[in-house]
Order: sequence, then C-alpha cells, then structure tokens
Amino acid sequence: MKTDHRLIWRTWFLTRSLMAVVAISVIINGNKKLGDVLANWDVQHFLAIAEKGYVETNDVAFFPLWPLLLKLIPLSGMPVIATASLLAAGFSLLAVFALYRLGGRGAAIAWLLAPTAVFTVVPYTESLFCAAAFWAWERAGKQRWGQAAVLAAIASGVRISGLFLIGALAIYALTQQLQDPASPGQVEKLIARGKRLLWLLLPLAVLAGFAVYLFWLRGSWTSWYEAQAAGWNRGFTWPWETFQHTLAAASPDYAPGHPEWHWMFKTEIISWLVGLIVTGVCLFRRNWAEAGWVGVQVAAFSTSHWLISVSRATLLWFPLWTQLGKLGETRSASLRYALLGLAVVMLIVQQLWAWFFFTGAWAS
Repeated sequence: MKTDHRLIWRTWFLTRSLMAVVAISVIINGNKKLGDVLANWDVQHFLAIAEKGYVETNDVAFFPLWPLLLKLIPLSGMPVIATASLLAAGFSLLAVFALYRLGGRGAAIAWLLAPTAVFTVVPYTESLFCAAAFWAWERAGKQRWGQAAVLAAIASGVRISGLFLIGALAIYALTQQLQDPASPGQVEKLIARGKRLLWLLLPLAVLAGFAVYLFWLRGSWTSWYEAQAAGWNRGFTWPWETFQHTLAAASPDYAPGHPEWHWMFKTEIISWLVGLIVTGVCLFRRNWAEAGWVGVQVAAFSTSHWLISVSRATLLWFPLWTQLGKLGETRSASLRYALLGLAVVMLIVQQLWAWFFFTGAWAS
C-alpha cells in the first residue's frame, strides 16, 4: 500500500474514532441511547420519509435516495441508525479517495479534518453526495462522461446540490480540452462537447422525475422551494438583507436560551467568506467549472433569508480542499508549521462540533 494511502487511512480512522469517543461520552454522561446522539435534526426527517413516505409537508424538502436506502436497511435485519451511520462513514471513505485523485494526499487529509465532518458519520446525506459528486468530477476529468453522468445522477437523487453539480459539469464539458494529441477541427470539438452535454441529460432526468413526483403529490411545481421556505425560512431575499439577518442572529442576544446559536451563525458567515475566497481563487486560475461549482452555491446561500447550512456545504466544495492540499506541498518550513497548527485547530473544532450535534444542540 502506498505511503499516501496509509496516511489517509490512519487519518480517517483517527478522526472517526475521536468522534466515536465523543458520542460514547455523551451517551454515558447523559444516560442516552445511541439513537439519541446519532439521529438528531434532519435524520428524523429521513427516518420519517423512509417509514411513511412524504406525509409531512416539510419532508418534501428532502430528496428520496437516502431515505430509500434507510428503508432498505431493515430488510437485512440490521439496526437502522447504527447501520446508516456505518454507511455514511463508508461513503466518506469513498469520497476521500476521490479527493485524493483530484488533489492528492493533502486534499484528502484536509477534508477528513473538516470541522463539520460529524455530518459524514451520522445518517446525513453529505457522505453519499460527496462520494458520488467527487467521483463524477474525477471521471469527467478522465473524459469518462458516461460514468460521470451515472454518478451525477446518483448525486442528484440525494440533494438539490445535484442541480449545481450538473451546471458545473456542463461548464466543464464546454471548457475541457480533448485528449486526442491530434489537433481536431472546430466541428470535431463541437461534436465532442455536444456528446458530453448529452450525457448530462441523465442526471437532469433524475431531477425532473422528482419534480414531477412532487407535482403529482402536492399539485405544485414549487413544492420543494415552499417547504424550504416554510420549514427553514429560506425564502428569497437580497444578499444585503441576508447578511443583515445573519448578523442579527449572530448576536448573543438573539436566542439567549440557545447559547450555541450565535456561534453557529458566526461560523456560517466565516464559511460564506471562505466560499467567496475559493470562488475568487478559481476564477483567478481560470478554473471556470470549479468556480461555478462553489460560486453558484455561495450565490444561492446569499439569497436566502439568512446564511444557514453553509458550514455543512463546505464539505461539498472540493476546490477548497484541493487548494488547501496544494498549500501543504509548500517547501516553506514556516508555512508547514502554520498548516500543522491549523490541522490541530481543525481537529479540536471537529470534536466540539460533533459534541454539539450529539447533544442535540444546533450544529448548522
């Protein structure tokens, strides 16, 4: 096994083990059950959809593939929560090795140290989506567009971010250079680009199918958006209004009964700024598709009532982790020590974030 692979495996095991220790300590000290620490927040929606279908109005805000997997788990006789968490951890391993292909050892390790990594070890959609999306990007980079389309279709069945992935892949399809050493003519280039774009009709069909299903179920083409607005106050606002609302929520006086809320909103602002920086770096380097992937998500968050779930979304931003990985390749000793210090801080914050989630506190 390559040295890089061994280090990635060890980092994966270390980070997951530490979060497991945090979960066990919460169970013991709080006299809780496993489901009490692993099945908080959105997990309850996924479980409800798996058991009853889209009965509750707000449940239509969640895409069907992950609840479908949860529905299949009991058929194996395995406990749902524990098995789903193991699946999430396994998908996180698939995602990290896709990142290794995209950006090397540094990118993979940086992603494993992400502060919000708890969402890759509980029954959330992040691990499955990242595994499908990262590998879709890697396959597209190798000009295996059929495989990329299948993986993007899987991602599109997991969460709305699949729509942004399709858009970014479309930019990639239009800007990617042909591998043929001979210089093709303009007609050949147009045909090649057209074939790549045609493959993306597959993941688009998945999104269209879900939209048609929701129309049949609710009688509205905008039922997904309406559920987001009703359940999470994500109605459209102008970016300056979004920022004002978030700044107000980041005040300790906003929700004195929930002391973690203002800290979480502060991290949302920081994550949003990180997204702007990553988009700017990608544009500067003329990585148009990567800029589109992160930039359109930052824009979507910027036009919601407030910045929410941005910190979780950083897990999806593979250009962020590949750029951090490139910094790790520096020969500067001082920068290497700074990055090591950053890694330690990220690991500590990761465990604190896991504690927030496991105790039922709001964790983005």
